Amino acid sequence: MPQTNPAALDFLRTRRSRPAKTLGAPVPDATQLRDLLILAARSPDHGKLEPWRFVVLEQPALVRLAALVAERGAALGLPTEHIEKGASQYANGTLAVTVICAPKPHATIPPIEQHLSAGAVCAALLNAALASGWGANWLSGWPSHDADFCAAGLGLLPGEFVAGIIHIGTETATPPERPRPDVDALTTWMRA
Repeated sequence: MPQTNPAALDFLRTRRSRPAKTLGAPVPDATQLRDLLILAARSPDHGKLEPWRFVVLEQPALVRLAALVAERGAALGLPTEHIEKGASQYANGTLAVTVICAPKPHATIPPIEQHLSAGAVCAALLNAALASGWGANWLSGWPSHDADFCAAGLGLLPGEFVAGIIHIGTETATPPERPRPDVDALTTWMRA
């Protein structure tokens, strides 16, 4: 029989993201955040390509990005409510880590595997923050899919994209439990 880790399994059974709008100060300091990034970087990575990188957004950067969201939304002619929702994700934030998918050319490891590795990093960072006692939430939103916003605001290079933005801070409200997927309805067993 394999040796289980009951504490880890209990954490996974009960983990719950915290809405980003309910996260506040204090936030992890640089040393604490670096430890979380180290844990996230232990994600599956076929070929050890490290097809991702981190951009840490501290509060002044988040305020700057909120203004850029408003500019980009107006330039794109988006409805006011879309612009405000996109900007508020940044304006109301205290600390966030943007996980950038940075695929590397490789003869045998296709881009999709590298994209999935970046997603695994997002999930690992989210869970590392939660397991460390912080509140955390994985968001994206329309600005993170706008190439001009990403290049000007986050310094993305050609071929890179935002895999996710992980907001981390102190939980100010306990969220209610939400419905969970019906695993039986989503599972097909192939026995032969």
